[in-house]
Amino acid sequence: MFKILTMNAIAPAGIETLMKRGCTVGPALDRPEGLLLRSADLHEVEFPKELLAISRAGAGTNNIPLERCTEEGIVVFNAPGANAEAVKEQEMAALVMCSRDVLGSIAWVRSIADRGDEIPALVEKGKSAFAGPELLGKTLGVIGLGATGAQVANAALAIGMDVVGYDPFLSVEGAWMLAKEIRRADRLDEIYEQSDYISLNIPYTEDTHHMLDAAAFAKMKNGVRILNESRAEVVDDEAITRALESGKIAKYVTDFPNAAILKAPNVIAMPHLGACTPESEDRCAVMAANELYDYLLNGNIKNSVNLPNVALSRMGVCRLCVIHRNVPRMITNILDFISAKNINVEHMINKPRGEYAYTIVDLGEKIGEETAQGIRSMPNVLRVRVI
Repeated sequence: MFKILTMNAIAPAGIETLMKRGCTVGPALDRPEGLLLRSADLHEVEFPKELLAISRAGAGTNNIPLERCTEEGIVVFNAPGANAEAVKEQEMAALVMCSRDVLGSIAWVRSIADRGDEIPALVEKGKSAFAGPELLGKTLGVIGLGATGAQVANAALAIGMDVVGYDPFLSVEGAWMLAKEIRRADRLDEIYEQSDYISLNIPYTEDTHHMLDAAAFAKMKNGVRILNESRAEVVDDEAITRALESGKIAKYVTDFPNAAILKAPNVIAMPHLGACTPESEDRCAVMAANELYDYLLNGNIKNSVNLPNVALSRMGVCRLCVIHRNVPRMITNILDFISAKNINVEHMINKPRGEYAYTIVDLGEKIGEETAQGIRSMPNVLRVRVI
């Protein structure tokens, strides 16, 4: 069966998912067909020619060289939504922490531990320094309404907040997850102008780099509070530091601390704890393992971040899987080559994703290496598998 190299400590539930299917799984394997990882940085890693897929037990894939993987015909998977509950719960806690100075108040109370009988009076006198606004009736702007953003929006609505969401890529499935009372913003500026709190739940890409910059902060309400469960790079550190120093932003809660932001005032920084629950780690590992195994065994792709999602029930005797560039006549060339060998096509599917595409063809008889090599030699073909 398949060899799966683990690049981080993976929850046992994910390892067991693969091992019970006959896979060899571990941190020291040569020439693996699959990689299973969390945060390991692969940008400088040279991949063996046998590597077919990489599966991340989490959502973000900034640690994986996606373009290089695609050019080498390596499918990259993630586990979207598997950690949504855990991140949502942390964001709900963050809403309270950035409204009332919960952390400061706890530290202050501990600092008077040696004051004995004076403590009750000191507490009554000092508590006003840590007061803050209620969440009830305030407006939360949610940027990104995927699995996590939708849960945050629904939970905030349930505690009495007015919720407005922005997501230009909202899917039909995503829309069904949202409570009907959640208002939709057509422009980011609507979020900036209306929100008392802003929650970031978007992937980090070239388009979202420094999305929150000085220009964005200038459009926001004075005293806005911002929660970042996306990535550090979505926010311009220098610009938010100035906004925090001026009081334009009252609090900034981030799960992605760095040297710049830790020097800024009114920052609550956590060590990337959003998905750190045993339940979340189990769900992420199992989802990543299942995606990896289904691709290795059947060629099906689900939750890929670099190639189209394609699934086909097995028919025929043999399955041909081709990763190729999305160019004219590619499918015709593949089918003509097969037909010229008098091989019947039982079933097929093709889907594109930007410059790339993936084709699965179920055949009526087994094909040998010579036929597979003939397809590999075609222009614009990146990878061919026969399973």
